[in-house]
Amino acid sequence: MLKKTLLAILVLVIGFISVNAQANNQKKDRIMVLPFENTSNKAEFNWVGESIADSLTDLLNVPSLDVVSNQERKIIQQRLKVPLTVLPSLATSLRLAREGRTTLLVFGKYSIIPERDDIAASVNITSKIIRVQEGRFLSEDLPDGRRITRDVNLSDALGNLQTLQGQLAYQILYQRDKALAFSQNDLIEKANKVPSKAFEAYIKGLLTPSSKVQIRANFFINAMREYAGKRDNGIYADAALELGHLFMNEKKYQEAIDFFSKVPQDNNHYAEAAFYTGLIHWQRKNYEQALAVLRPLADDLKLTSVYNTLGAIAVQASMSQKRNQSKGAALLNEGLELLKKAAESSETEMSPLFNYGYALYMHDDFKDAADQFRPVLANNPRDGEAYFLLAKALYKVGDKETADQMDNQARRFLTADNKYAKLESNWKNGKMSGIDLRVNQPTRKEFVSVVLINNRATESIQAPIDETKKLLAQAMTYYKDGDDNKATTVLRRIIASEPMHAESYQLLGKIHLRRGDLEQAVSAFKTALFWNNQLVDAHVALGKIYMQRGDCLQAKNYSRSALEVNKEDEDAKIFERQVERCSK
Repeated sequence: MLKKTLLAILVLVIGFISVNAQANNQKKDRIMVLPFENTSNKAEFNWVGESIADSLTDLLNVPSLDVVSNQERKIIQQRLKVPLTVLPSLATSLRLAREGRTTLLVFGKYSIIPERDDIAASVNITSKIIRVQEGRFLSEDLPDGRRITRDVNLSDALGNLQTLQGQLAYQILYQRDKALAFSQNDLIEKANKVPSKAFEAYIKGLLTPSSKVQIRANFFINAMREYAGKRDNGIYADAALELGHLFMNEKKYQEAIDFFSKVPQDNNHYAEAAFYTGLIHWQRKNYEQALAVLRPLADDLKLTSVYNTLGAIAVQASMSQKRNQSKGAALLNEGLELLKKAAESSETEMSPLFNYGYALYMHDDFKDAADQFRPVLANNPRDGEAYFLLAKALYKVGDKETADQMDNQARRFLTADNKYAKLESNWKNGKMSGIDLRVNQPTRKEFVSVVLINNRATESIQAPIDETKKLLAQAMTYYKDGDDNKATTVLRRIIASEPMHAESYQLLGKIHLRRGDLEQAVSAFKTALFWNNQLVDAHVALGKIYMQRGDCLQAKNYSRSALEVNKEDEDAKIFERQVERCSK
């Protein structure tokens, strides 16, 4: 009896260990879902592909799976420079999946048969699952020993899309693990978060051409009414968001705000609704209301576009405070803080730098303002407004020679509608008017794809090293190895494509200096500092050249400017001690 009891216990323990081992193995899987491809050549149905991806990402989030969120997947696409608006090829999809450290990839396609006569619109969905590491489709073993792969094929009325998504999620999970702890009905119930009549009205609203505004609006209003009736006066946020955009496009701003404001704060669409509400207030010059709506977004999302928009609004609000100078100063300081964050967090977008430079000029920080406009011009050498503001900042710091050059460029590029003369007239009258702060209002597609990216995920993925950085690193390696010819060749290649790349001129200056070509070295270092005044090495190198020539005053000036950039830099501190003995 004792032996039988011990044997039973042993069997139970082994079974428990086996089950846990299987569970642990299952937990190792990480899955990514891509938007499904619309094969019906009907662009008005493109939303279905995103809807499937969004629903599956939610439904596949079971204990044995780690699901890559849609936001994280979009960040990976941006990192690999895969366009968010184009469906990637199979090879690119596998690359995305590997970059996301996933083991399973779900993708597929769908076709729509539009409504005709008395037959409702229908959808056919085909899904595939790939084991990423092996690069093969997920297969299953049959009792006779054969291994086969199965596509998931489902069809139904488009109004039953939620049910189809629940069935699709179950089939995907079942192919991976036959011993599921829940039924298909469980997932279908979870997928049908929206009452059927409300969802049907919502879909009909999406399918109605945007030109038929009233009919489209009626469908969304009916969807909200049906939802509220079945969900204890709850808000159908998707329909409310669509109505907000519909009325905003019609310039019926108060109606748009009314519907945007119905989106609950705990809903995924809240940030989008609040963002566009803030933009409407801003367009109507209700600056304080715009700030009140957008401030929480800046704190929560920490996104460059939100910081830039909010900072620009704060600066404009400060300019409108003609009678209350203290309030205007406080708003300007707020704008400066926000625009600084935007400028520091943006590697490619120039609008935050332009706006930050504009605000710094208003704050009388003319030297720092000039430093912001230089990279703007490096990005677009035909930017007349940036030349104009840079010239004004340089005049303020006493660099008349360079300011005259920039002013001439401003005259060259601000000829349309006699703009230069108008700006100059305003400036002479003490008015900073005629140049608008730059805010690129995102389209809805851009907002969903780019703006609403979770900051946590952004921090977890490092930004890519672009081609220029790779080339500069290569040139630096050649320089350190003493191969100046190869280093120069690479630097010329960079400058040919980016003629205002400051770091390239700095390294070129070091090469000329090592070769003893002092005049060319001075020219290269000065060019580097013109486009980026924060390069300590260039300040120190120029100072040493002038000290070698016996020009102690210039040497001291460059020593001082190097320490202003970084007072803790060791080379700058050593050079300062050397300069002190220059005139002795």
